[in-house]
Amino acid sequence: MNVHLKVQSHHRERSAYLYIRQSSMRQVIDNTESAMRQYALRGRAIALGWREEQIIVIDNDQGESGASAVWREGFQRLVSDVGMGYAGIVMGLEVSRLARNNADWQRLLEICALADTLILDEDGVYDPASFNDRLLLGLKGTMSEAELHVIKARLRGGILNKARRGEFRCPLPTGLVYDHSGNVALEPDTQIRETIVHFFETFSRVGSASQTVKAFRQEGILFPSRLHDSQTVFRPLTTSTAMRVLHNPRYAGAYAYGRRRYRRTIDGKKIVREQDNDDWTACIPDAHPGYISWEQHQENLRILKSNICHKWNAGVASPPREGPALLQGRAVCGQCGRHFRMRYAARRGRQEAWYVCDRARSDRGEPLCQAIAAPPVDEAIGMLIAEQMTPAAIELAIEVRKEIEARHEEADRLRCRAIERAQTEADLAQRRFMLVDPNNRLVADTLEGEWNEKLRILANAREERDRAREHEFTLDKAVHERLVAMTADFKKLWTDPETPNRERKRLLAHIIEDVTLLKLPKRGTTKAHIRFKGGKTETLVTMSPKSPSQQIKTNPDIIALIDNLLDNHIFPRSPRFSTIGDIVRAR
Repeated sequence: MNVHLKVQSHHRERSAYLYIRQSSMRQVIDNTESAMRQYALRGRAIALGWREEQIIVIDNDQGESGASAVWREGFQRLVSDVGMGYAGIVMGLEVSRLARNNADWQRLLEICALADTLILDEDGVYDPASFNDRLLLGLKGTMSEAELHVIKARLRGGILNKARRGEFRCPLPTGLVYDHSGNVALEPDTQIRETIVHFFETFSRVGSASQTVKAFRQEGILFPSRLHDSQTVFRPLTTSTAMRVLHNPRYAGAYAYGRRRYRRTIDGKKIVREQDNDDWTACIPDAHPGYISWEQHQENLRILKSNICHKWNAGVASPPREGPALLQGRAVCGQCGRHFRMRYAARRGRQEAWYVCDRARSDRGEPLCQAIAAPPVDEAIGMLIAEQMTPAAIELAIEVRKEIEARHEEADRLRCRAIERAQTEADLAQRRFMLVDPNNRLVADTLEGEWNEKLRILANAREERDRAREHEFTLDKAVHERLVAMTADFKKLWTDPETPNRERKRLLAHIIEDVTLLKLPKRGTTKAHIRFKGGKTETLVTMSPKSPSQQIKTNPDIIALIDNLLDNHIFPRSPRFSTIGDIVRAR
């Protein structure tokens, strides 16, 4: 059909919309010829009868991909104006400029057909209300979407092929760099390397990411973090950073690609999903130097997984915490076989603890299975462990103390590294200040301020080391003798209020496998069946604490004695007794 027969007078009465888009900012800057060709379509509109002032150019989608219309405000405006009947013709150099997504393209065609709006590209003018033109435009949209898929497949295929060989260069985490030949190497900065090594050693010791963060805060050690401009700064360690470092296989010397999968939702937002190890595109252990071994990395992941405290799975071996219940994660219900949950409450100025099994009540509305007070059971377990300990534990305690000293020395060495870095930066700032022209006060004042800031950082680093050294503990001969005497009486050490509950629980984890508790309400006792690590078992019976009503209730034996006295004695019969209390005491 002749072009001039398609363009009617009522089309010319409305505006002509020219949509301009290029896929990336690099194309906008370098491929200027394409932009000139798109802007030249205004001449086509003028030739078809539109005036210059009727042509509306929409070019605010420059540098945006046409894969979706969600993030393209210009395209959304175009569709809106077409639907409102403002557009007589929509112009684009080709279909791929308007949309790379067939759904967006077909939606635009449908709206243009309903609004009687024409479409113009480099090949001609089309009427979406005409079946033949609509069919041709639909085929062009399908080919445009397929073209995008082919381009992505080619680029993606080359990346995946290099990734499977371990040759695709990915951004490296803090502590790893590319050397001059392109190989992965450890960070040349000694402070960064030693801090990361200390991080993994601390996690192996405490067995928890949050406890590792607390240890770094208590020791006053900052953790390195690489910014987007490749600059490394030292910041306080956070739990998210610790988890990210522990999950990253690059620290174990493994090349990994495809750990995450990126998808876009219907509203255009990009979501990230973690992939299982079996779904990774590539995983090559021992591909480059690392801070830990691959086996240690797998063990760290296993520890992190076991630390997850599910709401209904208290049997998971979670790391020791601060609560007074010593059988955390190791107390088993003697009725249903499930692990107890810990419940704490502050009463009468102290924290009380119970072992509670309430799964049946929560799941099925059944009565509470068991609720057992923790102090009597914990005290009996502690006495049993104290009896099992022998003087052979003395040397073990000394070795533990030496290990603590080694950790303090490592932390002090890292603080010294921070002082050296601060001293170097202060000297550099001083040299910059000395080289500036004194008459140029604008530059001199700025450099002087930077020098003062570096000196302040240096002073803070030195003060932090001095404060930490004041609390350090050295195992000299006198302390060694006191430690031996204290360790010989393990009961005294166990009951010492200064001993943290976390350390008691950590000790129990190496001795006891689990403890099955069964409450006997009629007898007022609790039976504890202890299973040790080596397979040995032991059974204890503890007295359950009395309820408030039982505590003020008179002993039945005393009541029976009073009844007997009332039946067999007349008050006052003898001058020896003046009250019933005297009679009871005499008996």
